[in-house]
Amino acid sequence: MKYAFMAAHEQEFSLKRMCRVLRVSRSGYYAWKQRTPSKRERANQELWVQIQAAYQLSRRTYGSPRIHAYLRRQGYFCGRNRVAYLMKLHQMVARKAHRKHPVTTQPFPGARTAPNLLNREFEAVRPNQKWVSDITYIDTAEGWLYLASILDLHSRLVVGWAMAEQMDVDLVEDAWKMALLNRQPGQGLLHHSDRGSQYTSDAYQTHMAALQCTVSMSRTGNCYDNAVAESFFATLKTECAATQFESKAGARSAIFAYIEGWYNRQRLHSSLGYLSPVEFELSSGH
Repeated sequence: MKYAFMAAHEQEFSLKRMCRVLRVSRSGYYAWKQRTPSKRERANQELWVQIQAAYQLSRRTYGSPRIHAYLRRQGYFCGRNRVAYLMKLHQMVARKAHRKHPVTTQPFPGARTAPNLLNREFEAVRPNQKWVSDITYIDTAEGWLYLASILDLHSRLVVGWAMAEQMDVDLVEDAWKMALLNRQPGQGLLHHSDRGSQYTSDAYQTHMAALQCTVSMSRTGNCYDNAVAESFFATLKTECAATQFESKAGARSAIFAYIEGWYNRQRLHSSLGYLSPVEFELSSGH
């Protein structure tokens, strides 16, 4: 294992330093390199090539569980622990987000709110049964953009979304209109959001009433009441918007490609048995 680590990091660290830190000799390392690789070592080398390809395909966001699931889907059978070992050996890690952000929930005094009817029951047996909506910020060098999204809890599919420079009612209305166009839900849909002024506005509530939606809202200051929407935004920030975009146009393009090209159609979700939202809906017969 020590020699394998040294071989993997020869371009980063001096051989002398690695030998000293790992307490091995140069002669031992050179002897190890000159011998014929074992069957297991050759298999690991082949597996590492597949892991690298999967990691790049995932935009360098997959950890070992998703890479393992992806490889199995491709017909490459290997142990999850073996994938984790090789990733650790080569110091391959998934991205992590760590960004400060402005407050997006702005309650309006005296607004018409609704109780939390979703009650953290984040499963739905069929599409268009429960939708969750929220707003987040997107950081660009030209200023903030805001993203509103609506997810179907059955498959975690983003059914509607919109971006704008203002965090107003028009933003959430545009996301709602896209969701209606994409899904055409019937009566009885439960729509959950926070108590922000955009969602409690008369204009947005008129849309809810027109479809006879059951309206549900998170309790004030409790992000866990809308955990799925929060999780989607955290994933997006990690995988697509971890750093500041150079322009608003670039941000819009990247977010479009991420949601429509990657998240809905390709990204493997652990909660869906490592299927994408589109695949999950197809497999469930909806």
